[in-house]
This record gives sequence, C-alpha cells and structure tokens, in this order.
Amino acid sequence: MQSVEPDEETEPVLAVEDLQTVFHTDRETIRAVDGISFEIRPGETVGIVGESGSGKSVTARSIMGLVESPGEVRSDSSIRFNGQELTELSDTEYNEIRGSGIGMVFQDPQQSLNPVYTIGNQIREALRVNQGLRGEAAREEAISLLESVAIPDAARRLDEYPHEFSGGMRQRAVIAMMLACDPEFLICDEPTTALDVTIQAQILELLDELQAERDLSILFITHDMGVIAEIADRVNVMYAGQIIESAPVDALFANPKHPYTRGLLGAIPGQQADGEPLRTIEGDVPTPNEEATYCRFAPRCPDAFDACNAVAPAHVDVGGDAEHTAACLLYPDGETEETRVSHHQSLGTPRDDTGETNE
Repeated sequence: MQSVEPDEETEPVLAVEDLQTVFHTDRETIRAVDGISFEIRPGETVGIVGESGSGKSVTARSIMGLVESPGEVRSDSSIRFNGQELTELSDTEYNEIRGSGIGMVFQDPQQSLNPVYTIGNQIREALRVNQGLRGEAAREEAISLLESVAIPDAARRLDEYPHEFSGGMRQRAVIAMMLACDPEFLICDEPTTALDVTIQAQILELLDELQAERDLSILFITHDMGVIAEIADRVNVMYAGQIIESAPVDALFANPKHPYTRGLLGAIPGQQADGEPLRTIEGDVPTPNEEATYCRFAPRCPDAFDACNAVAPAHVDVGGDAEHTAACLLYPDGETEETRVSHHQSLGTPRDDTGETNE
C-alpha cells in the first residue's frame, strides 16, 4: 500500500476507544476484546495482527455491530464512525451504516454469498438497497463492478452461481458486492487466508488499486506478518484481547519492541539461516477470563521478570515519539526496573468486574 501520513487535524473515519467485548458463560466471563483503542484516518490502512484467539475478528464484529448474545459490547466502550457514536444505535440505525458506510470482507466468501442465487442477482440486490438502481441500470453497474475487480467476461459471469467461481473469484465477487454499497470504510477480516500465494497477491493488489480510486479507509486483519508488511500504513499487534504494540509499519518491522512482536517476526519462514529450525513462540494464547492485573504474555515471554506477573503494563512511547508505543515493563528504555514498574503502575486504571474504570 502507498504510505499515508496521518494528519492529526483530520477527523478520523473510525475512532475506537476502550473497546470491551465480553462473552458470558455459565462459569466465567471471557474478555475477548479488553480495552483497546485506535484510530483510522481517511485513505489509511491500519492492520491488526496476532495469533488465532487474540481478539482480531471479535474486534471487527464489534465495529460492525454483529456481536450477539451471549456476547456484548460493554456500555462504556466507544466506536465512532465519522464522529457518530455507533454503540448507541438501534439495530435499524446500525443496518443503515453497514454496507453503505462500513463494508466487510470475510475470510470465507461463502459467508457473504448465498449459494442459491446468482452472483449478478446478489450484486443487483446490493445496488437496489444502497443506490436505488433497478433493471438495466443495475445490470450495467453490476457488470462494471465485476470488471473493476478484474473478473473476465463479466456479463456472462453475472448469471453464474457462487459454486461456479474459484475461491479467488468468489472473494473478488464479494469485494464487488461491498463496492455496490459504496462504502467509505472497509474491514477486511483475513480475506486472503484461504487463497494460494499467487491469488493472495492479486487480491492485495486489487485492494490497493480500489483504495486509490475510491479513497477508501481500510482495517486489515490477519495473522500473516508478510501481508501486513505489504498492505498496512500502521500496525496494531493484538494479544489475548489487548493491543500490545502499535507503530507505523516500517518502524514495527525495522525495530520491533515488544517481545511478542519480535517472536511473530522471528517465526516468519525464510528468516533463519540455512539449517536453523523455524523459530516458534512456545505455548498458546490464553483465554482472557479475568482482569489484566499482570502481563498476559508473561508465561510465554523470554524476557519476563517477577513484576510481569503482578503488574499490568500500560502503553508507553518506545520509538522516540508517540507514534510507536508498547505495553511492556521493559520500557521506557534506560530506566531501572524499579522505575519502569512504578511508571506502569502510575498509568494503570484497573476496572471492576462491570468494566467500569476505578480511578
């Protein structure tokens, strides 16, 4: 993606603040997304990366208003789209935002395509609902949309069903459906995971072209650090429901600060010397079922020390400015362990079990 310099004076397209999404079970409350905050500005691509179970997809569904019982987005969370608070909307009001304001491309295009309707039928329906187009005007626009996502012989393929498309072509058709809604902001939830590397590269190139043509803002979610390097302007690294490092993409790859980020980058195939085994991060992402009164990565961290099991790290500047932050007790650089720990304790605002902060 072409690099975008954030303009601090520009109103963000999306502003997420202290987002908390929980799932209630008979035995516990799962804090799937636990107090994350980030912004996306016009024309910018922001990535969210992390292992499975980190909370990436729940973040996307929370923004889209698609979290259903036994899950809930807690009331003190804030999700603002063009300045409008989405958490206060009714289901009917939210439906007006989905598609026409915010579009979403899922990992599996089958989630978005009805197998018993033709591709053309589904695109024309999106055009009717969102742009009021019908008849021949809708058909011509549907053809134009399929052509815009590089589907050949678009007029003929309008009359085909999803099972007649390859995986890559189905994903292109889903993107065409999203474009029929004329969104301003697009959420891509691992849209290339099920595709081979050649098709993956084509989809990424297509998104790049569409973003430039339509001035789209994009939230791109993936576990693939290589994809993030190619597509994102800024990156948020998630772990166990929290963002643990945030930085411009070049800074993150050139100088990763959090031990978890370094572990993810070290596990990319091809980074090892000949004969050296592939590096891994031992252990699994924990299920966040209690308040973060400690570092959730500590049990897997090669740099952990005693305080990591007793103090929840806060975000601090680690790259010389506020553009690069990490939630880790190893920082700020150059300070003693005691000073670092005290600094994080002073920044912490623990919550009670309702999600409210205790000042």
